[in-house]
Amino acid sequence: MTNALPEFAVEVRGLTKYYKTGGKLAEKPALDNVDLSIPRGSLFGLLGPNGAGKSTLINILAGLVVKSAGKASIWGIDIDKDARNARAAIGVVPQELNIDPFFTPRQLLDLQAGLYGVPKSERRTMEILKALRLDDKAEAYARTLSGGMRRRLLVGKALVHQPPVLVLDEPTAGVDVELRRQLWDYVVGLNKRGVTVLLTTHYLEEAEELCDRIAIINHGKVVAIDEKKALIGRLDAKTVNITLAAELTALPPVLEAWSAELTAPNAVTIHYQPSRVHIGEILEALRGAGLDIVDLTTEETDLEDIFLQLTRDDQPSGGPSSESSDAA
Repeated sequence: MTNALPEFAVEVRGLTKYYKTGGKLAEKPALDNVDLSIPRGSLFGLLGPNGAGKSTLINILAGLVVKSAGKASIWGIDIDKDARNARAAIGVVPQELNIDPFFTPRQLLDLQAGLYGVPKSERRTMEILKALRLDDKAEAYARTLSGGMRRRLLVGKALVHQPPVLVLDEPTAGVDVELRRQLWDYVVGLNKRGVTVLLTTHYLEEAEELCDRIAIINHGKVVAIDEKKALIGRLDAKTVNITLAAELTALPPVLEAWSAELTAPNAVTIHYQPSRVHIGEILEALRGAGLDIVDLTTEETDLEDIFLQLTRDDQPSGGPSSESSDAA
């Protein structure tokens, strides 16, 4: 491996993958000229609907799928020029629970470490099992473990060779709330110690809570990539729910300037753009109309809102809509 720390833990340029569809149909692009840079040390979210190309990208990085075109590097190592060291720089936790049921967790981690050439004296099998709260199951057959335990065991397998890049492909699918929190606490700890984490998940609230930078992929193209806060802020939308002291039969004319609706006889909901309208203007207009406010709540735009907007079928295809798509 290279001695100097790279600026980007993962970097792909023009990455393309076509799959044959059979017959006379044209080849189908699973990835279409993807550019992506994942800063070293980040906790990076790669989001997209089913079939968007996330798993294809991960499998190319892991050496499981051969790309059709483009370049990719892991920890500054080109996956074509130095495939062995590139694969040693990454640990992948797959969606599928691909664990041999007749091995114990200790045996599975020792075997995986051996496959990566880790000497016995340098293996951290019990340390990893303890960190993942599996040390009491070290000698149990994998087939006796619960789904959540097997999921954590996959994380352990991905870490036996101490890779600087960890890829988590839907790691909490089927995991209960408590175990999910334990897993994330461990992953966040790894990230704080310098491990770059690439996460794919359908739980958007997880990505919003954990990730510092997010890319959204749709139909094989990256449609957005930005810092989390900046990405969510693009929608420029906010909602205020107002409870009034008196009941109304119709909206007062003063509210016609905004997207307002009467949701109950004494409740008004207003949708507005924070970049153009200040909440004070709305409240002043209500007071000017002689309306007394009993209660007020606001709803912020979240990651789900921007995700749904960018992955709609009527959304025009193209490259990332962020000018800073390659910025760290």
